[in-house]
Amino acid sequence: MRVVIFSETFLPAMDGIVRVMCLLLDHLHQHGIETLVIAPQLGDEPVTEYNSSKVVTVAGPPIPWYPERRMTLPSPTVYRALKEFQPDVAHFFHPVTIGLPGLLMVKQLGIPTLISFHLDFAQMATHFKYGFISLSFLKSGINLLTRFVFNSADYTLAPSRAMQCQMHKLGIQNVGLWKRGVDAERFHPRYRDAAMRQRLSDGHPDDIVLLYVGRLSQEKYLQDIRPVMDSMPNVRLALVGDGPYRQDLERIFTGTNTVFTGYLRDEALSQAYASADIFVFPSSLETFGLVVVEAMAAGLPVVASRVGGIPDVLEEGATGYTFAIGDKDGLLDGLRRIVANRETMQQMGRNARAFAETQTWGHMMDEVIVHYERIIHHKFYELSNSRTT
Repeated sequence: MRVVIFSETFLPAMDGIVRVMCLLLDHLHQHGIETLVIAPQLGDEPVTEYNSSKVVTVAGPPIPWYPERRMTLPSPTVYRALKEFQPDVAHFFHPVTIGLPGLLMVKQLGIPTLISFHLDFAQMATHFKYGFISLSFLKSGINLLTRFVFNSADYTLAPSRAMQCQMHKLGIQNVGLWKRGVDAERFHPRYRDAAMRQRLSDGHPDDIVLLYVGRLSQEKYLQDIRPVMDSMPNVRLALVGDGPYRQDLERIFTGTNTVFTGYLRDEALSQAYASADIFVFPSSLETFGLVVVEAMAAGLPVVASRVGGIPDVLEEGATGYTFAIGDKDGLLDGLRRIVANRETMQQMGRNARAFAETQTWGHMMDEVIVHYERIIHHKFYELSNSRTT
């Protein structure tokens, strides 16, 4: 089997989408499946290969209201690469600037298509501004375009039950479920590290350390943690990541016990998860929330907003607490319940780890391969029937 994957982001970026994509590529490689990646060029040097997979990158300028993404269009080079590779199926990671024209190319070549949902652009538009102009007016148009694009594929995948229901309500048909897993060996309590805890706690390792990992952007509602820092003086906060809202957050958290680490990768990221006490995630916009399961694998209880796939993975009172989006009192209450008893906090962390061990990537990636095989066979029979009629 040969699979081409189109994505709006790839290495050297290291967000949730890229992590899922790399894990999928690794899994396909292990099963002897050939892959080709089409993605924007995000660094100064184009990435040309990942784990035996050829990578074709396309350069383009940053999107003004989302500078981590690029406005790119597939070139004749992409078309030639597709013709040469002759894929059996095309997988689109939420097509936008590179994916939409790529989808047209692929359909013209008669290649079966699968689209997976990764970013709720309609909701994101309500948080973004271009200068002083809110982009919320784009929401209805984005929903219409999303419905049209996703219905043009042979099959689509949602990352959580909540998002699957939302896609159905939007009018998208043939929506399956591709839940997120976790690498329970990479994210593990054994990575707890004294030096990393010193860094996260700003030299106060005996205090309670709250951790957030992800993009520092307005829709993550990280500013809602400020009241926690004001009312719980023995709590420290470490924000791991970067993004357009960092300077604002540094101002908002001035005078509090807060550390900004920037992006952490590889073993340093594993150490950060394992060296904290509680994972806090007040985001207002997620399709799944991969970092929550990573934190659970590292043995952390979680206090998170009820968004995306979080209700699918968090058990109230056993592995953490959830609260309504924007409910600062609910966030504070959940943290206080956990902090009140260190033995309870540690037990919730063990419960979280036990759950994460059941959420392996292997089974979930196998399901994707089954979807590939099914739509390839369906397309084959469609072509066979059309030739006989």
